[in-house]
Amino acid sequence: MLHYIYDGSFDGLLTSIYEAYYRREDIEDIVPKDSMEENFLVQKVFISTDGEKSRKVYEAIENKISEEALKRVFYAYLSELPGHGITILKYLQLGFKFGPQVDLNLSNDIILKMDNINYKVGMEKHRMLGLIRFKQLENGILYSSVEPDYNIVGLLAPHFASRMRNENWAIHDVKRGIGVLYNKKEWVIKDIEVTDSLMIKEDEEEYQELWKAYFKSIAIQSRINPKLQKRNMPMRYWKHLVEK
Repeated sequence: MLHYIYDGSFDGLLTSIYEAYYRREDIEDIVPKDSMEENFLVQKVFISTDGEKSRKVYEAIENKISEEALKRVFYAYLSELPGHGITILKYLQLGFKFGPQVDLNLSNDIILKMDNINYKVGMEKHRMLGLIRFKQLENGILYSSVEPDYNIVGLLAPHFASRMRNENWAIHDVKRGIGVLYNKKEWVIKDIEVTDSLMIKEDEEEYQELWKAYFKSIAIQSRINPKLQKRNMPMRYWKHLVEK
């Protein structure tokens, strides 16, 4: 069994795709180094990220398949699901063969799998846009902590950069130790490590209590449906919601 090991970046993944195409080796998976497991049956080939090779693959996907295919590949990468690397490679092999029509072939297992991954990542992005709760810190920054299943904080940034363009804010993925930081001009994704307790602005707790009271007051007791609520707003997100 042959595994390509890359540094975990999107450029690293695309470089691995490039090498797989030109080396024509029979590889079983493309794995980020942080997810690499020791297995004496596996032959590991470490792929060094190359910006030029990555760019060529990026442009080839965009021009020879479609922009939608490029988005699908990126969403599959963000899913971090086991086997996503080899799934992307097989998808692109089909894409370079069939072109823009590749996504219409839903009878193909790889296309169906990519479609399912994209649905899950897209659905969590959509759901998370409504579940982000900011609290104001003493330094004036609006801060939100999240723990999404998939690596989607970068997908959330454009929405909040548009809606909250005159604020300084941060969305912190505490599970992955990364976050989106916005400074009223642009947003960036960086590693974030919170070592001390965050200093909440003095009147922030009062606003949170008002929000809880409002949330409770608008609830119609006769129409409360816990099962429906858990389906639309899974319990794994509740720890970061003020109202819960």
